[in-house]
Amino acid sequence: MANERRAVVSRETGETQVTLELVLDGKGTCKASTGIGMLDHLVHQIARHGLFDIGVEAKGDLRVGQHHTVEDVGICLGQAFDQALGERQGIARMGHAIVPMDEALAMVAIDIGGRGYAVVEAPIGGRDVGGLDTDLIKHFLKSFASEAKINLHARLLGGANDHHKVEALFKALARALDLATSIDQRIEGDIPSTKGTI
Repeated sequence: MANERRAVVSRETGETQVTLELVLDGKGTCKASTGIGMLDHLVHQIARHGLFDIGVEAKGDLRVGQHHTVEDVGICLGQAFDQALGERQGIARMGHAIVPMDEALAMVAIDIGGRGYAVVEAPIGGRDVGGLDTDLIKHFLKSFASEAKINLHARLLGGANDHHKVEALFKALARALDLATSIDQRIEGDIPSTKGTI
């Protein structure tokens, strides 16, 4: 497919090495190896429920913490979305989703408008969910939104179980991204902006 929307991003710093591949018009397949099991699980949620194909391999010194690995995976995923979208021709541009998981309920709304900004209201009770530092959930989402150049609003509307809350949040992100990145046949080839550019 000549205009296949895909990207490959690599990032190497003093703390991490990350390689990430993304196909926007995929089947929901994922191969994630970050050294942080819960992060792998959340990337799988984005791939599966957004129908994106994602492959990510990250190596970081987890003896000094998870921060750099989580941040750099978020950065690379955002850069991959930015690159794969190209000039944003024909995309729906905006998307939202409200997703339940048992007692938890999450809402995500996004605008692929070229301006990276994130508002995350996600109170999580514990300091750890599935081995992942919960403080890094918000940081991942903000890093992703900044590099993807999207406006992201993510909110937990309810819930008691931290795993359910976080998973619902990432499923909602996936569904919102799927809607916003989809091609609207009515405007195929056009930029979805009154300015004529994003």
